[in-house]
Amino acid sequence: MPRKLSDSTALPTLVQERLIIWGRSIRTQRLSQRMMVADLCARMGISEATLRRLELGDPGAAAGTYLTALLILGIMDDAAPPLDARLWEGGTNRRVRHGRQERGPADADYF
Repeated sequence: MPRKLSDSTALPTLVQERLIIWGRSIRTQRLSQRMMVADLCARMGISEATLRRLELGDPGAAAGTYLTALLILGIMDDAAPPLDARLWEGGTNRRVRHGRQERGPADADYF
């Protein structure tokens, strides 16, 4: 039995929108390349139900599955460009500072 769509209310709006855009892009590119659902599923090693979930932007689908579909369709660098090396090499040691309004009363003692 296929998994149900995950509850997307727990995700930030920007993440939800990005997943929906990725899903639409996967579907649009698959159709424009005249690739059958079964062919893409076979190349990715996933079920047709999983591909349907991807094309709907389901947040419960694995990020690797989304990126694999984007790579196979040739649009990964456009949809998810590589990150700047400074972000993953380390050395920046930046911390997010919350303003007074964002901190709760319990946080006041912690910081």
